Amino acid sequence: MKPLIVLMILLFTSENRYKAQISEQKFQIAPDLEQIDLWAGKMPDGSGPHGAEIITSKGSLTHVSKPRLIVHQPSHPNGTAILVISGGGYAHIELGKESTPTASWLQSEGVTAFELIYRLPQENWKTADVPFEDAQRAISLIRSLAQKYKIDEDKIGVLGFSAGGHLAGFTAAQPHKKLYSPIDTIDSISAKPDFAGLIYPVISMLPPNNKTHSRKSILGDTSSVSKETAFSVEKQVSSNMPVTFIAQALDDPISSIDNSLLLYSALRQVNVLAEMHLFQTGGHGWGLGKKGSPVAAWPELFKTWAKDNGFWK
Repeated sequence: MKPLIVLMILLFTSENRYKAQISEQKFQIAPDLEQIDLWAGKMPDGSGPHGAEIITSKGSLTHVSKPRLIVHQPSHPNGTAILVISGGGYAHIELGKESTPTASWLQSEGVTAFELIYRLPQENWKTADVPFEDAQRAISLIRSLAQKYKIDEDKIGVLGFSAGGHLAGFTAAQPHKKLYSPIDTIDSISAKPDFAGLIYPVISMLPPNNKTHSRKSILGDTSSVSKETAFSVEKQVSSNMPVTFIAQALDDPISSIDNSLLLYSALRQVNVLAEMHLFQTGGHGWGLGKKGSPVAAWPELFKTWAKDNGFWK
């Protein structure tokens, strides 16, 4: 056999062995990443699940009793911080395909990214408000740590996917809604994000968009119109909401495109600047997007938008 052919066979074999190793790797939260508890001592509306957290090989997390931030700190921070929130229908948290790869990308761009591990409303807590309490607390906590992480206090954003987009949108629309009694000085710091990115978000809990798992997790099988309205982001929008970026695919089978359209319309009505990108195909749950697919354009579109609005160097 000629040397060149032997070399090609060896390279092919090595490459496929490498791919096999990657495919067999189970997801884990990198042990070298700093993790910060959201609550010092007793958290509001406590109780919660018993036993250890459960995380699947693909990075789907449940059984959350310890809400916290996972810090992805860049070597040369540009002053921007973003709270990254995965979806999962408020029944689990999709770290593996959403917040973790996105936080890694942001870190590579000089952004200090904080992944949010939030409480899930159906895991034996006293109220379904717990994820919203955690998101509010997270923004205030990040702002309190601005000096430590070389963050500009006026460049703290939130970026959410699917149910995480609902959580991010609600936090942006109602940052000062009193969901719990303050426990320390951190709760006196503003919980308002300076900008928001919502990727294939769940927005409305009202008919005909009330069939999502997110709605069921928060409100149960039956609910009143008043409660559905209270948790519908488009109904909570005011002129105080920060500038917002929205991206969704027209063929999304989980969260109807009407969710994004409703929010965009509500933002326009109160003169809040918003940019929306609707992709012809892409479905739901694409995270950063498969390379070469139309939806894979959103990270750079988001980056350009954030730069244009003065939030990203």
